[in-house]
Amino acid sequence: MRTRITLAAAVLAISVAVTAAAVAAAPDDRRHGAASHEVWTVDQSDTRPDGGGTLYIYADRELQEDGASAEPERIDLGAQARDLCLERTGTAPVRPHMIVFNGGPDSRDGNSHAALAFVASGHVLFLDTETREPVECIDAGSQAHAVWPTPDQRHLLVANQNGKLFQRIATDYENERFTLEDDATLELANGTTPSGALRQDPALRPDNAPICPRTDDSGRISFVTLRGGGMFVVDHTTTPMRIIAEYDREAVRPNGCGGIEARGKMYINSGAGALETNPAEHEVYGFDVDDFSTTRPAAPNMPAPRLIYSRNAEGDVDSHGVLLTKKERYLWVNDRIANDITVVDTRRDKVVETFSLEGDVSPDPAPDLMDIAPDGKTVYVALRGPSPGSGGHAAVGATPGLGVIDVRRGGRSGELSYVARMSNMREGRELADPHAVRVRVIGPVAVDRDRERDERQDERERERDERQDARERERDERQDARDRERDEREREHGERGRGD
Repeated sequence: MRTRITLAAAVLAISVAVTAAAVAAAPDDRRHGAASHEVWTVDQSDTRPDGGGTLYIYADRELQEDGASAEPERIDLGAQARDLCLERTGTAPVRPHMIVFNGGPDSRDGNSHAALAFVASGHVLFLDTETREPVECIDAGSQAHAVWPTPDQRHLLVANQNGKLFQRIATDYENERFTLEDDATLELANGTTPSGALRQDPALRPDNAPICPRTDDSGRISFVTLRGGGMFVVDHTTTPMRIIAEYDREAVRPNGCGGIEARGKMYINSGAGALETNPAEHEVYGFDVDDFSTTRPAAPNMPAPRLIYSRNAEGDVDSHGVLLTKKERYLWVNDRIANDITVVDTRRDKVVETFSLEGDVSPDPAPDLMDIAPDGKTVYVALRGPSPGSGGHAAVGATPGLGVIDVRRGGRSGELSYVARMSNMREGRELADPHAVRVRVIGPVAVDRDRERDERQDERERERDERQDARERERDERQDARDRERDEREREHGERGRGD
């Protein structure tokens, strides 16, 4: 709803936090096939005076049969989880914001544990995904805004937002041992970059609060977006972790929250932040992952980002969650203010579609984090509520819950089918505020079941793309010919004028 910015004063009075970001990505191994799965989503609104929150776990069959009235498991994070955090750290966890699993979708072992970041208190909670029991709680500092597991499952990377730190937790899931490695911490506000510039600088990078870390698929490097704009690419395998590439706010705009790799390219977005500093933003960049070296730090703003597209000229926009459709064919980028999803063809890096989520199902969905079902046919998205606990003006929505999107045209489009609603009423006010969403695969992934059909569909799409490219080339050639003819006429006209 585009009136949000004009109503921002009221929204900010309600909002408890200033900034939000998201890591919303498809599982690292995207060989989508038929599988049974669960959808984990977190309502970050308080369930007790000192914090809490609610973890909802939906079985796929319930969402498929009657999603609007599905009955999920509900876990009060103000109960056992709070007790464990008090025991381990002496403080209670506040505002559960991001959730990830330790591995990819092909293995039950790879989804053995979940890690949950609490943005208002700095806690990182580990849960056993089978028993749903909390097994460890670590206090990382002032704000654990987002976490991301390394593909080898040896570490969990932490974006400590207001602490302006990039941190690392050693993870031994088999023995459930988790240790914050203080010696590995990378300070983002103090010190200099490889080029000798200040890491945090009023002109280059004015606010180095990390938003969301994302590793490349090989687990070699991490991309760390910054609240005030700019980005660091980090070698997270060293102690301490170190910067290998640096970008300023003109190269990568503020509040990037979505990062995901496809076809050797890391896609990074920029989004809206606080009303006073960055009320609207929607851009998507591409980086060739192999261009980064861990032994030779790059010059500033190199390797150069490619601007895939920008919607900033539209006004009230906020790029946020991202995911990849089946076989990495399309990149989806949602917009919390515009209430729509932009679709990028990852083969050509071109926008091919933008479809709205507004309608009878929800007049103002405010889509946040997203994830995709293993078969690639359904997307699950957190829809924000009227009293957002983070994100401010950009995160105000009318239907708090889990949105279910039917994927159309092989991933080229989609339709919001229904919303599994959530509620947390207090004194007549709706406080429910879903934010984190992740899909957990609990059955084997049948990668061969639909392979032949998928290959035929891919071939049809390739032929269609080739025809479209040929039409575009032909149109460009005709335009070039017309431009040359016009220039020739103007040149001849000028020569005749000089002769006269």
